[in-house]
Amino acid sequence: MTLAVWQIIALILVAAGINLDRRGLSLTHARPAIVGLICGLILGDVNSGLYIGGTFTLMSLGVAAIGGSSVPDYGVATIIACAFAQTTGQGPEVGLTIGLPVGMLGVQMDVLFKICNSFIAQKAQRYANAKEFKKMYRIMLLSPVMVAVFMSFPTAVALTAGAPLVQAILDVLPVWVTGGLAVAGKLLPGLGIAMLLHYMPAKKYFNYILIGFVVSAYIKVPVLGVALLGTALAYKFYTDNEARATVGFAGGLEDE
Repeated sequence: MTLAVWQIIALILVAAGINLDRRGLSLTHARPAIVGLICGLILGDVNSGLYIGGTFTLMSLGVAAIGGSSVPDYGVATIIACAFAQTTGQGPEVGLTIGLPVGMLGVQMDVLFKICNSFIAQKAQRYANAKEFKKMYRIMLLSPVMVAVFMSFPTAVALTAGAPLVQAILDVLPVWVTGGLAVAGKLLPGLGIAMLLHYMPAKKYFNYILIGFVVSAYIKVPVLGVALLGTALAYKFYTDNEARATVGFAGGLEDE
């Protein structure tokens, strides 16, 4: 299956939009799960889009661009994975393994964007010091344009030139290779959970993790039910801490 021209254009615009949102208003549609839903609507396969977006969401948990560092672009990876899962017919698992390298390419594109953006910032600072504010505003508009172009470029290349090449490679690959890709794709969510647990205070709140595991594995409560239970426990934990803090503050005032 090949993508229509309007689908390619729509996916490139999604890639540009999510990266603008990540550095702007942050309306949360840059999250892989939301990107997967949007791509599913564009490609006519919402189930695969949600599956791929949810998987990349698990991988991205606990990964943050702290202190100006660059991280894989899981939003773009979601777009590519959804597109290749649709065009190659190999399923979401293979789409995931193809999309991830493109997401890793987003690290290099992000570094390149930040290097170019530093020159824009210096030029804008000089205009501000000279009180040439109109010129300052105009040159600062280049920054969102650059981030849209730099981050949508890998998407455009992959969608316009990459699909036939990927399909040709898949056609000559033996079954054991594509099977291995499928297995690797199924292991990726486990990697995301492991990364999340590494950065979370799992030992301190192990009782809550155990409750969630028992409810899901033995009582067979759906994921939404487990999430609602976790929300209730988190709210109870928050209100208890707030009450203790209030009592402690009041006791301190009485001692004074």
